Amino acid sequence: MGTMDPKAEPDSVTINLLLTVHPQEAAGEGQSGRSAGLQDDGNGNSKSRPPQGRDLNGQQVPRELCTQTQTITSYSNEGTQVTVKVHPKDTTPQLFKKLSFGKGPRRLPSLGGQDNKGFQRTKAPRPPGGEDLHAYPWDKSSLKSMPVDLQQFEKLDAYALKVNFKSSVEELVTALLRQARTELEKVRAIWMWICHHIEYDVVGYHNKSQLSSKPIDVLLAGKSICEGYAGLFQQMCSIAGIQCMKVSGYSKGYGYKMGQTFTEDSDHAWNAVYLDGRWHLLDSTWGSGAVDDDFTKFTFRYNEFYFLTHPALFINNHFPDNSNWQLLKPTLTLKEFENNMLHRSNFYLLGLLTAQPETSTIQTVNGKASVALGCRSATLFKFKLKGADGQGLMTLKKRGMKLDIYPQKTGSHKLQIFAKPSKGSDDVYECVLEYVVECKSVDKATRFPRELHQPVGPSWFTERQGFLRPSHPEPVIHTNDGRCSVTFTLGKDISVLASLHADDSSLTEELGRRHIMQIRRGNQIELKIHLPHAGNFVLKIYARKKSDPGNYDYIFNYLLTCLNTEVKWPPFPQSYSKWLEEYEILEPLSGLLPADRNVHFKLKMQGMAKVLVQAENTYPLTQNRGYWEGTCNTSGCREVFVMVHENANHSFYSHVLKYEVETQ
Repeated sequence: MGTMDPKAEPDSVTINLLLTVHPQEAAGEGQSGRSAGLQDDGNGNSKSRPPQGRDLNGQQVPRELCTQTQTITSYSNEGTQVTVKVHPKDTTPQLFKKLSFGKGPRRLPSLGGQDNKGFQRTKAPRPPGGEDLHAYPWDKSSLKSMPVDLQQFEKLDAYALKVNFKSSVEELVTALLRQARTELEKVRAIWMWICHHIEYDVVGYHNKSQLSSKPIDVLLAGKSICEGYAGLFQQMCSIAGIQCMKVSGYSKGYGYKMGQTFTEDSDHAWNAVYLDGRWHLLDSTWGSGAVDDDFTKFTFRYNEFYFLTHPALFINNHFPDNSNWQLLKPTLTLKEFENNMLHRSNFYLLGLLTAQPETSTIQTVNGKASVALGCRSATLFKFKLKGADGQGLMTLKKRGMKLDIYPQKTGSHKLQIFAKPSKGSDDVYECVLEYVVECKSVDKATRFPRELHQPVGPSWFTERQGFLRPSHPEPVIHTNDGRCSVTFTLGKDISVLASLHADDSSLTEELGRRHIMQIRRGNQIELKIHLPHAGNFVLKIYARKKSDPGNYDYIFNYLLTCLNTEVKWPPFPQSYSKWLEEYEILEPLSGLLPADRNVHFKLKMQGMAKVLVQAENTYPLTQNRGYWEGTCNTSGCREVFVMVHENANHSFYSHVLKYEVETQ
């Protein structure tokens, strides 16, 4: 669950141990003593070497040589001493039960066979060795450390969720295994049950004196911290005949701050299971859910990522005390773990592959910092700088996104990047990455209008909405004279609406629309834009289906920039409902006509019987090759209208355009 979890009381280990010793053989230092489970090289090999034992984490510890009547002393990783007396050859073998280390819940699986309740016991797990180490780095082919078909688990998962035995761990495992055939299915059933039935004990975390991590207590309470999750998982696997170990170490979970160092004791516990000849990692605590920001409430929220996670991904936020449990070659140092970029589980679950830069802290250059993400498929992104929609420019790519950030203050800024799948509008954005942006100087020349929405510019998303082959594929359009034209090929049945916005309060939404003229030519659409003055503007584009009239949906926007302070374009003429998107104004384009002048009109309209211009007097236009042309004098009037007769036999007419006349 993304929560840093302090280690509980020292682990306990219960050993069912059967020793048969031949003293004349045991006296030599070349014997491995593997039958007692006290000594091997950590790789499952028995070979000649100096008399060394291993503790429960596979670390070498001193051991006394066997004598005729001998004592073998072993130390656990918590330093608790256990003494086992071994008698001469002819003595009847003794069964020593329940030799306990410490106070915690850990049980070391027995050496094989069945216990007195008929459960299959596992062989004593061996720590991972060279043959268990995965090639590093991750090859991006799978998030798992072994092939897993989640669809094949659907029935098993559904069954495991319904099992309801809380009187004993043995009964629970017996019920779960009724639907599990393979070792992988057994592990899966145990994993699913724990992730969906054991909640994180937030109160117990804050008050550990009231907390027990013994498997039966965790089962009865239905809650625990990581130590209890891992202990219950280990015991259930042991009962099911699966080799399982509890692993402790550091975690980048709840409360983790980027770049922090780990100097205290381990804060988290998880598990490793032995399947198909190698070890695999999982974390049922983080698989079960998450706590809120105040660490007062836990919410069940299943996370598939932490089931048999690929070691190269698991190391991203889990650092075991014993480096062998990284299952990596080469292993990472603690310093490398501290410095490495934290990729949240959502980063991989959403199909993200790469992030640049790979360091958690970014320095601005001339007030700008850049981030780029690569992903498997089309993904939607958004970002926040210091918890708010920041000053930046994000563009979507087919396989990722690019983001340029321009902090408006010097100092450290937390940059969060969120993502969600392109399919399924109900999905919420999940945080996938965090950076610290160190800004030494501010680029005051680069400021974005408040109305600018991220991402900016055309992309695979706008193509999906029917806007194809854009004339301007980049998010920013620079214009020197304040004029530009944007064209698209449109998909079928699309109606378009566009508007212009700026931080200038005088540019109302209605006036902003009149600075854009829309022309439709078959499946091509052109947006002519005349900016009212220099500055930064947002061109917003909306669309809806013609066959399904209703509100227009926002699709995307461009950033328009003009540095020429001489620019001052008036709006286009006002159009009425009878003016169709297939019509076109060739002249005059300006909605503000000069006073006392003859003005030439040229309009492209089909299907009209008559077209005339109404000023102080009425001026009919003549039709020539699809165009209506003529001249109008603007003397003595404040407004000029273009009107049409749709039927020559009718006397009424309709307004289609309105111009204003300059005042002298």
